[in-house]
Amino acid sequence: MLSFLQNHPFAVEAFFENSLVLTYALPIERVQPLIPECLELDTYDNQWAFVAVAMVQTRDLRPKGFPKFMGNDFHLIGYRVFVRYTDQRGKHLRGLYILQSETDKKKMEFFGNIFTHYQYSTTDISQKIKNGLMTVQSSRSGFNVAVELPGAELPGLPQESPFPDWKTARRYAGPLPFTFTYNPANRSVLIIEGVRQQWNPEPVSVLHQQFSFFDRKKLPEARLANAFIIRDIPYYWKKGKLESWKPKEDPSRVS
Repeated sequence: MLSFLQNHPFAVEAFFENSLVLTYALPIERVQPLIPECLELDTYDNQWAFVAVAMVQTRDLRPKGFPKFMGNDFHLIGYRVFVRYTDQRGKHLRGLYILQSETDKKKMEFFGNIFTHYQYSTTDISQKIKNGLMTVQSSRSGFNVAVELPGAELPGLPQESPFPDWKTARRYAGPLPFTFTYNPANRSVLIIEGVRQQWNPEPVSVLHQQFSFFDRKKLPEARLANAFIIRDIPYYWKKGKLESWKPKEDPSRVS
């Protein structure tokens, strides 16, 4: 029963007051061990794979169709890998694989771990916006970010970014339409589709960024590739779709 409940048994909606996403580039071989066998890395230039850190302020999060007064406001932090998946119909889906999830409310941790596989934990999260600057930090989780909010001029790309321009970098601006969860015991894939409106990621200039997550994962070579913010966006996730997965046959073994 618990396993069934974790498969996103109903649609969920929320309002994103803001979602700040920093995407980091790493060599493909460093990220490959982080994803399950059913997924492929979504790479760039046959060299780079990407891990995104999303810091989201949600409002009125609730089962879709429920009145707003039944919703709750949360900060959500997600560490995700950009991936691709080929479903049973042969359709290629682009999305994210969750590595770790955090929230600032015990209530979200409790219900999030009942109805998802995202393994939420509760931490301290502080967000401040003042004089065109936005800071997000957590002493317990060891992260600290400061960015300049979008202005009249387009900021420059991060110094170590592998992208040649913001147009290319925008292809790796989360969240993406799909999120995937994999159960290796029965080789099943859970597909969660997000539906978004008025989607306009805006580039931001990062003044400071530090995530102990990369040290804990032994990924010190992570380099900042881009940073975007979206603001005032209605968003909802569809009910999860579960399907079985079979590895591709090796042509060399077919007689």
